[in-house]
Amino acid sequence: MDQTPLFLKPALHEKIWGGTKLRDQFGYDIPSEHTGECWGISAHPNGPAVIKNGTLAGKTLAEAWTAHRELFGNYKGDHFPLLTKILDARTDLSVQVHPDDAYAQEHEHVPFGKTECWYVIDCDPDSEIVYGHTAPTREAFAQAVHEKKWDSLLRRVKVKPGDFFFVPSGTIHAICGGCVILETQQSSDTTYRVYDYDRPGIDGKPRELHIQQSIDCANCPHVDPELTYKVLQKAEAKFTELLRCDLFTVSHWEIRGHADPIKKNWPFLLMSVLDGAGSLVIGSERYDLKKGDHLVVPSAVPELALDGTLDLIVSNPV
Repeated sequence: MDQTPLFLKPALHEKIWGGTKLRDQFGYDIPSEHTGECWGISAHPNGPAVIKNGTLAGKTLAEAWTAHRELFGNYKGDHFPLLTKILDARTDLSVQVHPDDAYAQEHEHVPFGKTECWYVIDCDPDSEIVYGHTAPTREAFAQAVHEKKWDSLLRRVKVKPGDFFFVPSGTIHAICGGCVILETQQSSDTTYRVYDYDRPGIDGKPRELHIQQSIDCANCPHVDPELTYKVLQKAEAKFTELLRCDLFTVSHWEIRGHADPIKKNWPFLLMSVLDGAGSLVIGSERYDLKKGDHLVVPSAVPELALDGTLDLIVSNPV
């Protein structure tokens, strides 16, 4: 079976809150000075990534998933389960919430809701996020929303590079200006805006809000998830498991020289290079890695090694 990793050309999306850091920091060919999202590993129809190498070069990741499920360990389901993004928030994103699978399937007729998590790559001093709310009940949440008591309702949290946040479906949240974040999420583009600062969209009109859906889906009360990081320190490598939930795992790999072969314990592996340069070694083959690369390691790979100075976010479905 083919062990060639699938290197991907990202899909880039303009956003009213986006900027130029996806070009300035990662070298992507952005479509405008308001580019907010790089969909680095995506089989979603709203922005599929394109395979750059090997026998599937020119095909989308979605096409590979459909025609060559063996590359993904014949993973269950009709749809590629995950999506990896890098977001450049020049200004604040809307305050929003995502549905769970059941609500998304019933009301939006899409396969997935949206549980996600964020790794803060970079941020301005004193940057923050909106993470949760203060209302004790759904009724209290709805009342505060209708009365627009945003200052007292929304919880704001200071962030710094290296911070990690788990954002399960139902979490009221917003990435705020000055943050560059890698997001690992279910393959979904369903977002309910509850508040957008009364700002106009690109057409000059207020952007659509989804008040009732937000009230329906918000977790009430908000409870911060408990996170327990698992760290494996080796001579020239550090592996930190940031999250293991019932949908996916996410880890931060720091390579400072050589990482001995890592044996497979995944159906397939998603890798994004946050910084540095080096090599991925699979058997007798060596593949160059650099900042901004996104790739999928197929199921047939029994083990892999890494060389160089690299920081990566690595995830896999469970």
